[in-house]
Amino acid sequence: MVAPPAAPREFRAVWVATVANIDWPSQPGLPVAQQRAEMITLLDRARALKFNAVILQVRPAADALYPSKLEPWSEYLSGTQGVAPAPLYDPLQEWITEAHRRGLELHAWFNPYRARHDKAKSEFAPTHIARTHPASVKRYGDFWWMDPGDEFASQLTLAVVDDVVRRYDVDGIHIDDYFYPYPIPVPLPKGKKLAPSEAAPVVDFPDDASWQRYRAAGGKLERADWRRQNVSHLVEQLYSHVHALKPWVKFGVSPFGLGRPDRRPPGIEGFSQYDKLYADAELWLQRGWLDYFAPQLYWRAGQKGQDFGTLLDYWARQNTMQRHVWPGLFTSAIGDAPKGWTPEDILKQISLIRADPRFDGHIQYSMVALLEDRHGIAQKLQAVYADDALVPTTPWLDATLPAVPQLKRQKSGAVAILPTPGKPAASYAIWRQQDGAWKFSIQPTGPTVISAAVTENVVVSAVDRLGNESARITLPGIVTRSSSAK
Repeated sequence: MVAPPAAPREFRAVWVATVANIDWPSQPGLPVAQQRAEMITLLDRARALKFNAVILQVRPAADALYPSKLEPWSEYLSGTQGVAPAPLYDPLQEWITEAHRRGLELHAWFNPYRARHDKAKSEFAPTHIARTHPASVKRYGDFWWMDPGDEFASQLTLAVVDDVVRRYDVDGIHIDDYFYPYPIPVPLPKGKKLAPSEAAPVVDFPDDASWQRYRAAGGKLERADWRRQNVSHLVEQLYSHVHALKPWVKFGVSPFGLGRPDRRPPGIEGFSQYDKLYADAELWLQRGWLDYFAPQLYWRAGQKGQDFGTLLDYWARQNTMQRHVWPGLFTSAIGDAPKGWTPEDILKQISLIRADPRFDGHIQYSMVALLEDRHGIAQKLQAVYADDALVPTTPWLDATLPAVPQLKRQKSGAVAILPTPGKPAASYAIWRQQDGAWKFSIQPTGPTVISAAVTENVVVSAVDRLGNESARITLPGIVTRSSSAK
């Protein structure tokens, strides 16, 4: 018997946004039964498309999609901030349970600073930070924002993440691109136009109080560097806190996809998160303050000023600590009339990522585009994701292999997979061979029985939650007279 090939490996994740009910639930105030049904539909779609991870937004705006003593219930569940779903249930726990049942990782996605979205409808709950510590929250345009320079605000974010890591069996902690807010332009006087070389003025973030405290305490940094330090310190602390509590939980950051202006390759131009969001993303990657880096590369291959392939290479070259770089893809731009994207734009990006050995995965934004199958994207991904794939290993967190399982053939030909003492598995990698062809699949652990004919060769390895794979165990098929005569 010729041994089966290596298991395919690729991080295939999808963001599920809850802010403004983008992906889930489809609208606020739905009956709990309908919220659950929509959750199952989303997870079933992810599994059917052979994704292996879901990144669920659990803290859209200093609120919670789970019972919390630190922050109020999100309005995106009940329709009113601070009001629990009725009958009471724990959405995050159910997402974790149902994701794991399907062999999907569940990463909890937090917004570290946003306190209120501009599309929010309900008033602040009494337990919201805007009510309990109003000095830590600033209004900026139609948004409310926790001040990154305010000690209470940053400590609250750390406490919220710590609480989730302690209480829930998440596979990852994830933050996005919202640090200091995206700047709001200053309205120009009627009739005034900017010169081509003139930068548009923006409303400065109102953090004078925290800035003055910093300076009074002897701080020497310039204001922009101080803001960047505030954000970088939180990123570093989040990485440290997560791994101090559970070393196997991955920490990921998904920043805006353009690097700092003084390092950009020729031909790349556009918004500077370094100067406007005060996000020194290159620093975090080069210091290894994350396990995976998911720059939002929301531009087409060949786009003037923001070419996807050039940006891929740029971020790969910043990855001196050899962390995972899993680019974010703008799948929801498909069917968006002003953007005019097609499924082929996304498929080409996946091909470019796969062609470069420095990458081993990607993340799609967001689930709604796949659920709606915009322009056939879900159908076309079935060919792109033809086989199941294990998540890439993360050896700097853990490289210990799980225990090799046992196999037992049943009279029907089906094969039972039995765990053995040692490091537990999270799933099983399974190869089945009949008529010379190998078929690969992944199944989560639990009472696991593989449907197989008695003549099929079966090979199995145990896989832990960080993708480490045990040695394989083989159970040859039973050769019968009829099969040997072929």
